[in-house]
Amino acid sequence: MSGAAAGPRAAAASASQGAKERPSAARPRSAATLVVLALAALVAFSGFAALGVWQIERRAWKLDLIERVDARFHAAPVPAPGPAEWPQISAERDEYRRVRLDGAFLPGRETFVQAVTDLGAGFWALAPFRTRDGFTVLVNRGFVAADHRAEAAAPAAETSVAGLLRMTEPKGGFLRANDPATDTWRSRDVAAIAQARGLSDAAPYFVDADATPNPGGVPLGGLTVVAFRNSHLVYALTWFALAAMVLVGAAIVARGEIALRRRH
Repeated sequence: MSGAAAGPRAAAASASQGAKERPSAARPRSAATLVVLALAALVAFSGFAALGVWQIERRAWKLDLIERVDARFHAAPVPAPGPAEWPQISAERDEYRRVRLDGAFLPGRETFVQAVTDLGAGFWALAPFRTRDGFTVLVNRGFVAADHRAEAAAPAAETSVAGLLRMTEPKGGFLRANDPATDTWRSRDVAAIAQARGLSDAAPYFVDADATPNPGGVPLGGLTVVAFRNSHLVYALTWFALAAMVLVGAAIVARGEIALRRRH
């Protein structure tokens, strides 16, 4: 019995002694590997931090834009920009500015652009407006349902129109281009519509008419949606969190390397 008991104890002692003599499987990384890891961590941290700062800057720009647009939206209407001002017009400076037009619509040259609003699917009714100053502006008179297009003809008498200056939409609708050949319009592309309607002196912008009622109630104006998505703070926090995770990961690796080198 003592010999049998001694056998397992001797085997266990021998295994323990062998484990002590075997080197640890985990070894410190080489200097070259550590340099590569440090450079990768530095690049990742710098990239994430830079993206976070960029989003903070974008947020400041967006807030300033929202404030300026809000001021334009609630200001008194000014005369629509004439040809001398057209080269300087930009979305950042002029879009959603309240303007006024005096003159008359050009009859028979309406353009119906496909639209989806809170009222359902239909069309924006665009009509060329000849100003008293001698230039032409496309006016989006408002929304009209498909079965009421015949009622959306612009009046020929002299009138005044107030609304919001909008920038042209030359790229068509979402994944859908305009087709002037078939008179199919999916975006308010001022240059293309002007060419199709024979307007040689059209302004490079259009005007969304306000909610002043049209004769017969068609089209329905004043449906412009002024909204700006502002998620830059969320994006910034995400990038900064990723940068912090890189630092934490680098600290864990460094701590592990120090511990391995102490054991060896």
